[in-house]
Amino acid sequence: MKRPPVQIGERRVGAGEPCFVIAEIGINHNGSVELAKKLIDGAFLAGADAVKLQKRTPERCVPPEQWDVERDTPWGRMTYIDYRRRMEFGVRELAALDRHCRERGVLWFASCWDEEAVEMMERFDPPCIKAASASLTDHGLLRAMRSTGRPLILSTGMSTLDEIDEAVVVAGRQELLLAHSTSSYPCPPSDLNLRMLDTLARRFPECPVGYSGHETGLAPTWAAVALGATFVERHITLDRALWGSDQAASVEIGGFLRLVANIRDVEKSLGDGVKRVYAGELAQIAKLRRVKAPDSPAPVAVAS
Repeated sequence: MKRPPVQIGERRVGAGEPCFVIAEIGINHNGSVELAKKLIDGAFLAGADAVKLQKRTPERCVPPEQWDVERDTPWGRMTYIDYRRRMEFGVRELAALDRHCRERGVLWFASCWDEEAVEMMERFDPPCIKAASASLTDHGLLRAMRSTGRPLILSTGMSTLDEIDEAVVVAGRQELLLAHSTSSYPCPPSDLNLRMLDTLARRFPECPVGYSGHETGLAPTWAAVALGATFVERHITLDRALWGSDQAASVEIGGFLRLVANIRDVEKSLGDGVKRVYAGELAQIAKLRRVKAPDSPAPVAVAS
């Protein structure tokens, strides 16, 4: 038996509810609060329901053997650990973004990659919390997320069904949302496997199932909504040519406007599966049919 939708802020997410649209800023802010604010504004303009960041404690998430590996960055050549530190927002920066979102009435939350990140995000009373695909097998982290008592969105990329089953057992099914995903950036259409939405929905009927996409283009996300995704998440950027590993698989502001607008059109077009004659068809009946049905049904008034 399916459970009621999950409450995220003032929105209900689940079957029968409007698709919950998440604009993933992730690390596309490149360490800039001002760039992050512009992305929040773009998501708000596009009609997204929420924005999402990523939060890491570099010393916990970067393997020690990679700390001193040098790489080229927008700030020059530096060690990988220094680069990761440069990319992270602290309490002060997150507080500024929290105010920015609240002033606009935009929900925001984060994917937390370690327990310290979970603790930091708790300061801002987020409406939910997200476990990235890379964290699905980190059962200690899942338990820490669950200890907050907040709804948990769990991404399932780079995972087997057995691993997903184990993660769901650890997390519990109460207020758990599952995001089908393929963790390639960008992801070719042949690897998207959107029919997994139905597989997950049948396997975990208590959990709202959604889609976290990393493809270029918008059509697969619309298809996911048509296939029953109760929420969708796409990366947002000001310019896909900007520096950063996620930019190429992201959607620019204009594209996000089309993404959200057409998701709402898809929802309207699905209907309820009950065959009826609509008012707009009556003129065509009179004009085109040679043989009229003896008892033509009354037209159905449909709200625009």
